[in-house]
Amino acid sequence: MTAAQQDAAPEDGTPHMGGNAIHRFGNTAVLALQTADASRVVTSDALDDALADTYRRVGLRPGLLERLAGIRERRWWGEGVTFVEGAAEAGAKAISESGVDPAAIGLMVNTSVSRKYLEPSTAVAVHHALGLPRSCQNFDVTNACLGFVNGMELAAAMIDSGMVEYALVVNGEDSRPVQERTLDRLNEPGTTSKDVIAQFATLTLGSGAVAMVLGRADRHPEGHRLVASVSRAGTEHHELCVGDNDLMRTDLKGLLDAGLALSEDMWADAAAEVDWASGMDRYIVHQVSKVHTKAMCDRFSIDPALVPTTFPVRGNLGPASVPYTLAGQQDSLSGGDRVLLMGIGSGLNVSCLELAW
Repeated sequence: MTAAQQDAAPEDGTPHMGGNAIHRFGNTAVLALQTADASRVVTSDALDDALADTYRRVGLRPGLLERLAGIRERRWWGEGVTFVEGAAEAGAKAISESGVDPAAIGLMVNTSVSRKYLEPSTAVAVHHALGLPRSCQNFDVTNACLGFVNGMELAAAMIDSGMVEYALVVNGEDSRPVQERTLDRLNEPGTTSKDVIAQFATLTLGSGAVAMVLGRADRHPEGHRLVASVSRAGTEHHELCVGDNDLMRTDLKGLLDAGLALSEDMWADAAAEVDWASGMDRYIVHQVSKVHTKAMCDRFSIDPALVPTTFPVRGNLGPASVPYTLAGQQDSLSGGDRVLLMGIGSGLNVSCLELAW
């Protein structure tokens, strides 16, 4: 432990939340939030049918996706449509809704897990598709399912500091390639029940896109202010969920247990500075499954009526899931409502970000 770390740690030597773990925003607001839906509906029944022979051979009952995860369907992009085009579509809609001149956007952050190439960044393709100015800095932020929240934090820090006046955060996800390859692999003769369970989470994923425009709150009183965010890392768990474009393997129970424990630590440590246990009007929880959502509500004594869900018909949209779910709540929120975005990302990392609607 470094001298700085020793100074920041309590007497028993365990780390606490100080330093950069809690951040309050000064002058940033959400000006617009829009989505782009993938057009092809893929039901869990259809995936079960595709794996029917494997299920029979390894002794598993069909219906796992809906029975255990609560996911009835998810979506794939139509033929010839890419997640980049989805992100650009959502971005164009958000810019239009915000009324911001595209020439004034100084930052564009792409937060997609999905990517076609290692380089260049996906951000450059979205930037080009949107026709953003050369003066608009752009880059990728990838942090599993927390990417969009992290993109919001970075954008807000740059707006608060005066580096930029407006920022666009985008995300497009495409679950089709990895799901098609997973179906092919699980239908191979040597597949075991353990293989199915280890790759089960892959089949809960969905496709979709979302985009958000942020700007200075003092110039946009109609916007929705960013209030504060808290993050915590438990990187000793970085091998519980590992994936690429071909394969994703997940320790379902291990990931849930570790994520909840890390979130509970963060929640308890943050309580001295932020009160999120009461007075919230909506909790926008990362959309994984009914098991995950119930466990979050139980662990933090959250009223399930305040937790909207999109996973039953969209699946797990990865980093798009929190903003996508928030977008669906916009019409039911009123000025002054407190909204908490809650995410857990493979790695493990957890974050909460409060908005004042």
